[in-house]
Amino acid sequence: MDYVKLGASGLEVSRLCLGCMSYAAGPTASHGWLFDKAQSKPFFRKALDLGINFFDTANAYSAGASEETLGEVLLREVRREDVVILTKVFNRMRPGPNGAGLSRKVIMAEIDASLRRLGTDHVDVYMIHRWDPTTPLEETLEALNDVVKAGKARYLGASSMWAWQLCRAIETQKANGWARFIAMQNHMNLLYREEEREMLPYCREAGVGVIPWSPLARGRLSRPVGAGSDRAATDGYTPQLYRTEEACEAEILGQVAQIAAARGVSQAEVAMSWLLSRLGIAAPVMGATRPEHLEAAARALDLTLTPDEIAALEAPYRPRPVIGFA
Repeated sequence: MDYVKLGASGLEVSRLCLGCMSYAAGPTASHGWLFDKAQSKPFFRKALDLGINFFDTANAYSAGASEETLGEVLLREVRREDVVILTKVFNRMRPGPNGAGLSRKVIMAEIDASLRRLGTDHVDVYMIHRWDPTTPLEETLEALNDVVKAGKARYLGASSMWAWQLCRAIETQKANGWARFIAMQNHMNLLYREEEREMLPYCREAGVGVIPWSPLARGRLSRPVGAGSDRAATDGYTPQLYRTEEACEAEILGQVAQIAAARGVSQAEVAMSWLLSRLGIAAPVMGATRPEHLEAAARALDLTLTPDEIAALEAPYRPRPVIGFA
């Protein structure tokens, strides 16, 4: 496993981050493809064996069950100081006023709730899950700074927003001497590359590490065109992100399959290797519902695509509307 500094910070993370949305089955489980705690344990163990030290969750994943699973399973397998835990705040956790968003009241309540579920006294990265247009930015950023100063989070991150919004936030943090965002978790893969226009160049300039979500496009890049999965059959968000009728998707998947066959590797390895080769990408956040998903991602670290292969993968792409901010 390779390790990198996350953005301009001193925090060292593995070049693969395990997304823990799938490990959250229980009374609050919202999807049939989720795993309970016993089923989740082998995935955490496999990740640790591969050298992965970076784990991503959120308060809203199955109403907190993902955080509980990570805390009760992962943290029994390893010393707390040996892993990097990231969780998020923004999405609705309860009905009524102050049940969602990025106000000071919500942030202070939700960091404590997340720490209780995780069973730890701090998270390594506390991330805003989305931009909150209903709360003054200064209120959000000062509250996040106070979370860091209280020792409840070591670093801060942001997810899925316009580049100008991230720039405004970081400049406000700098002007006030507040803890800065060191990571951006955005939507980026071979089927969706709109982040290459402004977000990726800005993150490189600002010293923000990029940890993309959906690096395999909800698994689409790992399967033949038109092939489904349990998640694809029940996840209503996937059709909003990717549309099979787009001609360029079939062309891109065809190139992925062709290169994979020529190299004797899986499609997932090719797609992940391409993403890892992009300048500024620190650690893609990958989901795994089979052990081989983790193994393929780890093998991708050793797969170096040629300039001609990269050009062939990128050539069919066509610009598309910006999605993934909601």
